[in-house]
This record gives sequence, C-alpha cells and structure tokens, in this order.
Amino acid sequence: QVQLVESGGGLVQAGGSLRLSCAASGRTFSIYTMGWFRQAPGKEREFVAGISRSGGLTDYADSVKGRFTISRDNAKNTMYLQMNSLKPEDTAVYYCAAREVYYVSTSPREYDYWGQGTQVTVSS
Repeated sequence: QVQLVESGGGLVQAGGSLRLSCAASGRTFSIYTMGWFRQAPGKEREFVAGISRSGGLTDYADSVKGRFTISRDNAKNTMYLQMNSLKPEDTAVYYCAAREVYYVSTSPREYDYWGQGTQVTVSS
C-alpha cells in the first residue's frame, strides 16, 4: 500500500496562489491514479482534480477549471496542485488520494488511500 502526506496549505488573500504537494511512500507511486479532494465545514468531501498514472490525463471540477493545475512527478513520488486566483469559497481541508484502478474517478468512495489533509484558508 501507499502512504500519503500533504503539505503547502496556509492562509492566503483572495486572488492569491498556493501550491499543495502530496508526497507518497510505500509501493511504486506510478501505479496509482491520484486525486485531490476538499472538504469544507458542514459539507461533503468533493472532487477537485485527478491525474492518471503517467500524468497524461487530467480532470477538474468545474469550479476550479482554469485556476487550478494538477501535476505529478513520478521520479519524486510527488503530486502537486497549483492553485491560482483563489477565492474564499476555496477554503477547505484539501486531501490527496490514490487508487489502483487506471481511470480517474470523481467519487471519493473509489479511492483506497488518503492523506491526513492540509488546511487552505482564503480570506476576502
């Protein structure tokens, strides 16, 4: 199995940027399809972005398209989420997740491994 650790969260003003990282250890990172999810207080966990094993295929929630970019470096066992033009509604705990099935899924139930999360707070 794989262990995941997120980092890079923090407090930022609206319009600012943050870059989240997800470091993986354990099994070979490149066998996992990866995703970023977020959960705001009182809300369900929602899909943000996903990336295929090779990084060649990506998917985004409509709410972040054009602002967020997901990427991965299999040589460094790390996935990233570059977040630009942040809005207060992006405030949430952000989680990275991994699954062994090939295609990207937007459902958190279809991911097998999760990190502990990193808080992102966007002030207005």
